[in-house]
Amino acid sequence: MTEPIAAALRRPRFTAAAVQASPVFLDPAATVAKAVALIHEAAEHGATLVVFPEVFVPGYPYWNWTMNPVQGSPWYERLYRASVDVPGPYVDALRAAARRAGVVLVIGVNERGRHSLGVLYNTVLVIDADGELLSVHRKLVPTWAEKLTWTPGDGSTLRVHDTAVGPLGALACGENTNPLARFTLLAQGELIHAACYIALPVAPEDYDMAEAIALRAAAHCFEGKVFTVVSCSTISPEIVDAIAGEDQQLRKQLSRPRSALSGIFGPDGRAVTEPLVDEEGIVYAEIDLGDCVRPKQMHDIVGHYNRFDVFRLHVDNRPLQPLTFPEPLPKEEE
Repeated sequence: MTEPIAAALRRPRFTAAAVQASPVFLDPAATVAKAVALIHEAAEHGATLVVFPEVFVPGYPYWNWTMNPVQGSPWYERLYRASVDVPGPYVDALRAAARRAGVVLVIGVNERGRHSLGVLYNTVLVIDADGELLSVHRKLVPTWAEKLTWTPGDGSTLRVHDTAVGPLGALACGENTNPLARFTLLAQGELIHAACYIALPVAPEDYDMAEAIALRAAAHCFEGKVFTVVSCSTISPEIVDAIAGEDQQLRKQLSRPRSALSGIFGPDGRAVTEPLVDEEGIVYAEIDLGDCVRPKQMHDIVGHYNRFDVFRLHVDNRPLQPLTFPEPLPKEEE
């Protein structure tokens, strides 16, 4: 038993908060200010874990789904110019807010790559209650139309962190559909899973995003016997105006119901409290990590209910770089 797992049995219950909100679209300063206010609101309600949506700062590239790549290119530049440097002043502001509020913070940002002007990552930040930046996880595979915006991440950040509330891992949106990514976190002792999503009214007509989010959360909780805190963004009238303009059909599509769900799910796969659908707000629930113990007696897929002599997962956790240099040659003697 690793120390974080052993310590989980000694930790008191805590309150988790799942934020469902819209960013101030393509305005990083205003969006970070909104996030800071919501962090303090959640803390005032007793939360010590606060989870925000995918790419909350400064928003999601909906134009990838509604425009062709040529039409969307100017929007890409707008997003790039409004995105976040890690480290950088916006991350510093979020770290300071987490420290002042005494909360573990999980929040999605659009991150500018440091090696190439124009590269963007879909990134999830994990910040501990003392303000330490624990993780900069870049989404492994941008989903479908998202490939027009984001560069894929690597396996170096598929890690579970011993936070102030317990062993925590985080994935962005479609990554929660990837069994191997989820297993990688579970096998490191994950007990609290943060799942960050965006509202997706532009999905195919037969796709119920709220139902899909709930199914994914229930599956991860039931399979791993863990808690999942789900945070999903909403689409504000400002976003509808920006993306749809006077296109009434598109405006109607962007206002499609059941496009967002946020909530907290327990080790039995059930919602701990009523999830929030479509509307802005914060969902709170009390978490007792001791509740993860009994269900493991029946199914422990990272323990007795697996056959590691039959199945073996290899994860390449090396940070991927665009190039490497050989060791410098020794200088010639004069």
